[in-house]
Amino acid sequence: MTRHATTPIDGQKPGTSGLRKKTKVFMEPGYLENFVQATFDAIGGIAGKTLVLGGDGRYFGAQAAATICKMAAANGAARLIVGQGAWLSTPAASHLIRKRGADGGLILSASHNPGGPDADFGVKYNMANGGPAPESVTSAIYARTQEITEYHILDAADPDLQSVGETRLGETALEVIDPVSDYADMMESIFDFKALKTVFQSGFRMRMDSMCAITGPYAVEILERRLGAPSGTVSHETPLPDFGGMHPDPNPTWAHELMTEMMGSGAPDFGAASDGDGDRNMVVGAGIYVSPSDSLAVLAANAHLVPGYSAGLKGVARSMPTSAAVDRVAAEMGLDCYETPTGWKFFGNLMDAGRVSLCGEESFGTGSDHVREKDGLWAVLMWLNILAVRKMSVTEVMADHWARFGRNYYSRHDYEALPTEQAEAMLADLRGKLGTLKSQTFEGLTVESSDEFSYEDPVDGAISKGQGFRILFEGGSRVVLRLSGTGTEGATLRVYLERYAAGPDGLDLDPQDALAPIILAAEEIVGIRARTERIGPDVIT
Repeated sequence: MTRHATTPIDGQKPGTSGLRKKTKVFMEPGYLENFVQATFDAIGGIAGKTLVLGGDGRYFGAQAAATICKMAAANGAARLIVGQGAWLSTPAASHLIRKRGADGGLILSASHNPGGPDADFGVKYNMANGGPAPESVTSAIYARTQEITEYHILDAADPDLQSVGETRLGETALEVIDPVSDYADMMESIFDFKALKTVFQSGFRMRMDSMCAITGPYAVEILERRLGAPSGTVSHETPLPDFGGMHPDPNPTWAHELMTEMMGSGAPDFGAASDGDGDRNMVVGAGIYVSPSDSLAVLAANAHLVPGYSAGLKGVARSMPTSAAVDRVAAEMGLDCYETPTGWKFFGNLMDAGRVSLCGEESFGTGSDHVREKDGLWAVLMWLNILAVRKMSVTEVMADHWARFGRNYYSRHDYEALPTEQAEAMLADLRGKLGTLKSQTFEGLTVESSDEFSYEDPVDGAISKGQGFRILFEGGSRVVLRLSGTGTEGATLRVYLERYAAGPDGLDLDPQDALAPIILAAEEIVGIRARTERIGPDVIT
């Protein structure tokens, strides 16, 4: 072991999903080492502990994994469990931590952000429950980065992370495993693979766009090998360090190849996409896009049709910006429904306490208590299992759902790479006028209430303040605004727009048309376009 003197590096504060920076920043001398050592120190050291390590295959991932292995060995880890080639999807890493009883794990990913030498990289620590570190831990990590004086790293050659098997790295057992098999086995224990095989044998056609990211090998193994979907069902199936130049974010803007195919003539019956690290999903039917909020509501209403949830759900949860569509399902089914801040770690406490089985975020993340992360392929298989049982198309499922529960028209408008000071000033001005908005009318909409969302965890009592701004209008419509914690430069302002239609009329409008009054009201209240001189949002989902 060698001890390297170091000094604190500014800006190593984890966001909602770990520390994300430009790849070249992580490659600067001591940058990765400082953050990893601070993480080890903040959790009380790792001597005698077992850790899981892997990532989404993006540029610098293999090099970073080798460095972390040598640091873990120097810090006294008993065992490292590493995905072959330093590959592990985020949900697979969560499952592995839980299955192997590991003390925690490090995930090397910037999720849906682009990869490559000029793009993004990230490191996230997950706890023994398989979920992201809570704010108490990420705060401790950040505090340690501000006072660190040395890091420890083994003076040895980089370990072989390509060969499956167990070796020694100093006194540490280094176990390199197949990154796919354990996860695929778990999926087979949850879903009715026999029924799904029958569906594909009947001629059911599907397109799964893995966006040159980590879900490719998982999707090929599950969909094509185990379920018998035709070869080629999974496109962009090979993970690439730069995701093939793609932006691996499964939304209609970036998964445009899939959207073109699914909205064209001769479209497959079902389409899906996943992101860089495999924890997000987009669901599309022939000629119909399913919003993540609607997807969560449909899964909640139909989960009992899936073997793994045949006994019913314990409860459901959604992030505050996610639409209230799932709330309406929970109310009818007599389920508890929780509204949390953005960030999967807030769902972890609820799942560990046995309060919820299903949860989701509007940012294309859905999951259940089978792991402690959102899970893209799991959501895809949930949809497939439901379609197999109900023998309906995606369009028919959605029409039936809206007829039963009403429709929450919903969209998110992203203003990316704004000057941070400008974005913060806009929200500061909004904060100052929150108390004056009640009963005012904008574009024919009357404000019922407005606030800055604060959350008290019902399990441990932890309080999270400053979690976004809510403007609620009479009749169930609303606007939510918050700054994203997943970008690597500038500020991304997310504006969430929602309008409820009870039906039976008005359930088949174009979402942007249905939301037009909400969009205009938001601009009148906040003045985003006027103040930024943007002609509109960069991304609409």
